[in-house]
Amino acid sequence: MLTLANVATSTPGVLITIAQFLVVLTIVVFVHEFGHFIVARWCGVTVKTFSIGFGREIFGFTDRKGTRWRFAWIPLGGYVKFVDDENAASQPSPDALERMTASERAGAFQNKALWQRAAVVAAGPLANFILAIVVYAAVNMAFGVRTITPVVGEVKAGMPAAVAGIQPGDVIRGIDGWTVEGFEDVQRVVGVNGGRPLKFDIERNGEKISLEVTPEVHEQPDSFGGTFRRGLIGITPSSIAGLKDAKSVSAFEALRLGVRETYSNIAHTIQGIGDIVTQRQAADQMGGPILMAQVTARVAEGGMEPLLRWIAFISANIGFLNLLPIPVLDGGHLVYYAIEGVMRRPLSRRMQEIGFQIGVALVLMLMVYVNLNDLLRVWRGWTGAG
Repeated sequence: MLTLANVATSTPGVLITIAQFLVVLTIVVFVHEFGHFIVARWCGVTVKTFSIGFGREIFGFTDRKGTRWRFAWIPLGGYVKFVDDENAASQPSPDALERMTASERAGAFQNKALWQRAAVVAAGPLANFILAIVVYAAVNMAFGVRTITPVVGEVKAGMPAAVAGIQPGDVIRGIDGWTVEGFEDVQRVVGVNGGRPLKFDIERNGEKISLEVTPEVHEQPDSFGGTFRRGLIGITPSSIAGLKDAKSVSAFEALRLGVRETYSNIAHTIQGIGDIVTQRQAADQMGGPILMAQVTARVAEGGMEPLLRWIAFISANIGFLNLLPIPVLDGGHLVYYAIEGVMRRPLSRRMQEIGFQIGVALVLMLMVYVNLNDLLRVWRGWTGAG
């Protein structure tokens, strides 16, 4: 069986890891770009290129409407290019528009109504959210749901739960507005809220009570040469039987849980970004393609169910990250359209160019930073350095 040690030290293992990562990334990128593509087609926009990857084309074909579908040598993303785009980042090109014939202008993205342009841009992240929900729902239907009953077993003396008054046998129903359906919800919410006071809604002998618990922050090593800060309160579940026996759920329940899991992913990503900005979490936790490949290899060891859940997780997060208000990302385009809607005219070409330049610089700096983190993490893993 493939192990992380094999992946780190053997050529076949490395190739398998890369292949697994590229399959996961290609699925998520394809769905994202197809969201842009299909809504653009519906709105009458002429799509010149649908590309998985960047750089020189490896292979491709042209469909009957003139769109070039291509796979390129650098498979870390993709793009949909419209007939009047200046580049793969969908920066508009007024010069290209001026050179077009009247019939060609009819398919130009810039000539579409504001709501149509916004719909095309928003469709990519929305497609990622839909993919995440559908995959989570399908996995819930196919494999069932494993849930540990949120009943407290052991309460460790001196830890925040004991100090706050939580007792064995208490049933945790909610934490800070989050509905608790299983003990895994407790672990997830507590884990990302170290040092924050949390309101626990507890049922004890049929009585509902509320207690304030502040998780302790513990720095722990991860499996990939890094560390992370995790909140702990010092409780264990009364039983872990739910992990062994998956419970069948209806299609509606599977879909509801899929929506809940997708929302939870996005909410915790937002909180994680906020924690890094406020230095509650270390920025060196962020990783790039190497870390994603390592995690993919580890997840794939567990079989199809965890791998599908990982695809859903990645899809939800890529959808959200693309909505950040940074020019060159979908969120940046939507900010421009919001300004255009308020001002009744688009921003000047110069202002848009400045915005794109700033956006490119920010994205490049982030890419350099996360890749350096990845390399340092790999180095620490190989050398055992702290």
